[in-house]
Amino acid sequence: MDQSAKFWNNIAERYSKQPIADEAAYQKKLQVTREHLRPDMEILEFGCGTGSTSIFHAPSVKHIQAIDISSKMLEIAQSKADAEKIKNVTFKCMTIDEFSVLDKTLDAVLGLSILHLLDNKEEVIAKVHRMLKPGGIFVTSTACLGDTMKFFKIIAPIGKFFGLMPMVKVFTTRELEDSMTDAGFKIEYQWHPGKNKAVFMIAMKH
Repeated sequence: MDQSAKFWNNIAERYSKQPIADEAAYQKKLQVTREHLRPDMEILEFGCGTGSTSIFHAPSVKHIQAIDISSKMLEIAQSKADAEKIKNVTFKCMTIDEFSVLDKTLDAVLGLSILHLLDNKEEVIAKVHRMLKPGGIFVTSTACLGDTMKFFKIIAPIGKFFGLMPMVKVFTTRELEDSMTDAGFKIEYQWHPGKNKAVFMIAMKH
């Protein structure tokens, strides 16, 4: 098992019981995202965790494929979906690299609190772009630690080595914007709730 998967499996139960750090910001992101959704949409959420976001958006779309590397997180997600009688979310244990779909077939992709945990951010953004139909959207919420916590570049590898934290990549908001536009996206909406908060973006494929 991959070390990151092991990390998330170990904390899944505890993670699922923690209150959301900034509930107001989370609700605003849900609302802004929902304004971009339609009942005919096919969606992917990668790094779906315990499924709360996919379950919230399920009534607004046709179908959501929700993937994560943690089988324990997905067990919790499935039990939540079952409890709410949500039938149009399919949970699968896999990485975004393993996920396969024909090009230009998805209407929206959600990658929330995940891009800074990837070793290959640029490759993943390019893959998302290929998967989306023209006019499709990529919704992200990303910790841009390079803006305020550059020292994290030193701490993160040590924490990962000892299994205390997952791998975390350090980059700035500007670098994330450049990654999006270089891949062919146009940033339609961007919101930063405050210092040390994740940057929320909705980017559209031309």
